[in-house]
Amino acid sequence: AAVDAYFLPILLLQPLVTNCWHCLHRKFTRLPHLAGTQQNLVYAEQIKEEWLKFGLDSVEMVPYDVLLSYPNKSQPNYISIVDQLGNEVFNTSLAEPVPEGYEDVTDIVPPYSAFSAKGQPEGDLVYVNYGRTEDFFQLQRQMGINVTGKIVIVRYGKIFRGNKVKNAMLAGAKGIIMFSDPEDYCAAGVQPYPDGWNLPGGGAQRGNVLNLNGAGDPLTPGYPAKEYAYRHSLEDGVGLPKIPVHPIGYHDAIHLLKNMGGQIPPNNWKGALNVSYRIGPGFTDDFKTHKVRMNIQTNNQVTRIYNVIGRIRGAQEPDRYVILGGHRDAWVFGGIDPISGAAVVHETVRSAGRLLSRGWRPRRTIVFASWDAEEFGLLGSTEWAEDNAKLLQERAVAYINADSAIEGMYTLRVDCTPSLHTLVYDITKQVTSPEEREEGLSLYESWHKRDNWTNDRDAPRISKLGSGSDFEAYFIRLGIAAGRARYTKNKKTERYSSYPVYHSVYETFEIVENFYDPSFRKLQAVARVRGGLIFQLADSQLLPLDANQYAVSLSKYAQSIAQLAQMHPEEMKMYEVTFDSLFSAVENFTVAARDFHDRLETLDRTDPLQVRIVNDQLMYLERAFIDPLGLPGRPFYRHVIFAPSSHNKYAGESFPGIYDSLFDIENSANPEKAWEEVKRQISIAAFTVHAAAMTLTPPSVSSTKTNDSTNV
Repeated sequence: AAVDAYFLPILLLQPLVTNCWHCLHRKFTRLPHLAGTQQNLVYAEQIKEEWLKFGLDSVEMVPYDVLLSYPNKSQPNYISIVDQLGNEVFNTSLAEPVPEGYEDVTDIVPPYSAFSAKGQPEGDLVYVNYGRTEDFFQLQRQMGINVTGKIVIVRYGKIFRGNKVKNAMLAGAKGIIMFSDPEDYCAAGVQPYPDGWNLPGGGAQRGNVLNLNGAGDPLTPGYPAKEYAYRHSLEDGVGLPKIPVHPIGYHDAIHLLKNMGGQIPPNNWKGALNVSYRIGPGFTDDFKTHKVRMNIQTNNQVTRIYNVIGRIRGAQEPDRYVILGGHRDAWVFGGIDPISGAAVVHETVRSAGRLLSRGWRPRRTIVFASWDAEEFGLLGSTEWAEDNAKLLQERAVAYINADSAIEGMYTLRVDCTPSLHTLVYDITKQVTSPEEREEGLSLYESWHKRDNWTNDRDAPRISKLGSGSDFEAYFIRLGIAAGRARYTKNKKTERYSSYPVYHSVYETFEIVENFYDPSFRKLQAVARVRGGLIFQLADSQLLPLDANQYAVSLSKYAQSIAQLAQMHPEEMKMYEVTFDSLFSAVENFTVAARDFHDRLETLDRTDPLQVRIVNDQLMYLERAFIDPLGLPGRPFYRHVIFAPSSHNKYAGESFPGIYDSLFDIENSANPEKAWEEVKRQISIAAFTVHAAAMTLTPPSVSSTKTNDSTNV
């Protein structure tokens, strides 16, 4: 007999014992599996075989030929300090010290910045804090230091590494070095791995340094990287840096920073190393003749990758898709990123297979995806989205992301579109807390207690989606409702970026088993949330999407962006900038959403046509916020309400067109033109919100009653 979808979040994964999670996680973290390598292909074939055994209706491996990037094995990357004769007096490490138990493992890629330009630039070193836009402004305008022709060194954290590289290029630097400062990658009172979960001094963060802005494969932007695809030249590839880039650990960073000359920095530029953090350029008097040289020989090459795509055909609505996707590729072992999430996908597939064997079949089609090459710019997921864009725009109900399931040990973290807020809260109320000494509490109660710092929140906070993971193309380009959930750190007390061993060789099975989740109960709680979302979206007669919650969020976002603009009251008055049209559009949307949900109360649920009509309205609501022209300078970011900040890919911004136009307005050479762009973006946002409101009206109604100010 079919299983009532309401109970699925509770039933999901309940029979699985801890040993299952241990074995599964260990199996996929035993060997390095970088995208494009043989071992990652072996894992793809293994996943395909096991998903078929679990009982999925179909499983296929879908190849794409994308641009990837690897170090040159015969010419390793490193940084040198050279004397006046050009002799190397110090070289950074060529590899991380390998953790115990992995000494015999081959194919561990050394730390590198994927897609770095080749080169051996040499020059004075300049320290630029985190390499943010504001850091470069402060360096140049307040400290009077020009980095043109210099090599800059920045610490990891705060913003996406690719944004740091872009900022360095715009400032004229000819190379950039990034290091993990203990201030940002070590928790207080915790030992370095293997005695604790902090980053050792020899550890370094790998990562891509692209600025794709949603383009996918750099050589085939906007289109799938199939064999027949037209490919741009490397010189014209999207988002490729033009300068050499390299990451180092903090033990090596000390040698580069300890003899720096120049100004003493502001206190908020100082990390936790025992050095002065002087700015430069160059070294102190005794070492003034010394320069820094980068030796970077990374190769970019078109390489075949493989997504694994599995399906369960829907019984009543096979043409409606609910997608659970997470990546498989890792920089090395991937103990946290991504295998803690890939294990969740694998066990959700296993659970779905068990339900199928009992006679259950979902109302809608469920698609499971094991993406490849996420670490190289979300390539596998983006290429599949491009390949299937027409189908997905017509048929996709929602996309739930399944990247790392744990990035900390404190509480749940959820980022999603507002229409999923109510469903997230409902599901977490049905899942038990994984915390010790919280028997009898739901995950919702545990989450709310730990997230409610000021004791004035009536529900746990849910964050906006930014980017940095595989939901990007589905949500921000195609307008498919999306969400993600994982266990995270205590952001109030744990100030370090991401998690300490992020993208290092120390992301092992043991760091999860010994420190992050020894019982694997947190992993299972996240699995129940993700699985609950998938099964509810796939099996509920009425889609559990909430337009009223979208209205509440739009109101908050509009107030917030208007307050940001009010920081310039004189200019707003001078250039006649007003947010009235946006507020009016939000009001119209709020009325339309309320009326829509009122009509649902009297809907004849025995009439499949009526059910289909309102479900389509809910499904297409997210699509209504898509602008086919995209954001200025970012044509693949098309969501008018949500997009990554143009200054930090990881951070989600609301009304990003308005936000971006306001960000640098103080530094604009033409203030009148800059404020005209703000007005243009307000009009686009107002039109889009109003148009979205119209999609919620009954089919017999051609338009909504609007205020004149909304007709922009």
